[in-house]
Amino acid sequence: MANNSKQNSPNHLDIIEVISTQQALAEHIARLIKIEPRFAPVYEQIGVPDLRRKPEGFEQLMRAMVGQQLSVAAARSIWNKLVAADLTTPERIAKADDEALKSNGLSRQKIRYVRSLVEHNIDFSALATMSDEAVIKTLTAVTGIGRWTAEMYLLFSLGRADVLAVDDLAIKEGARQLLGLEARPTPKQLRDLSQPWSPHRSAASLLLWAHYGWLKDKEAMPV
Repeated sequence: MANNSKQNSPNHLDIIEVISTQQALAEHIARLIKIEPRFAPVYEQIGVPDLRRKPEGFEQLMRAMVGQQLSVAAARSIWNKLVAADLTTPERIAKADDEALKSNGLSRQKIRYVRSLVEHNIDFSALATMSDEAVIKTLTAVTGIGRWTAEMYLLFSLGRADVLAVDDLAIKEGARQLLGLEARPTPKQLRDLSQPWSPHRSAASLLLWAHYGWLKDKEAMPV
């Protein structure tokens, strides 16, 4: 089952729901299909998607920054260099000069992003009990972290149950196909269209990503 926690601070939700197991995800999908039956054939095609959970903390966000606008292979290569040089913790980065970071693959812009992450000194353990919007506000205060990156952290590191990345291309295209729209919805349109799916929008995100991948694979198949 999903986990709930209660907090009294104005920056916290009364109930924070987390999807921590494949069974919990399956339960969210079942409830989502009752709200939006057009997800049923998608579910029949792909089953329960992988939760794709990632670690929490500084290194996970830094790795997301390093990988921005790079291929998976290039991002992995740079990250491996940084790991080998022991340059993936706030303490080590604070002591390192820009030349050391540059020599291990970081561009001038990425160096600025990573230093901003260090300077903000985020209490990552506290994020687990903050509302989704409070987490997004905290993370996007860092130079180089936009709302999409913050939402990916909410969904994959914190396991939040109600996150739909409306700026994501695959989500928009998957939603277009699912809902029979003529054009990809704008973020605002998708936010409005998906509001009834709450509080199961993370399940919708995972299904739409998997559906988009299925559509791309289908397009690539020889006739």
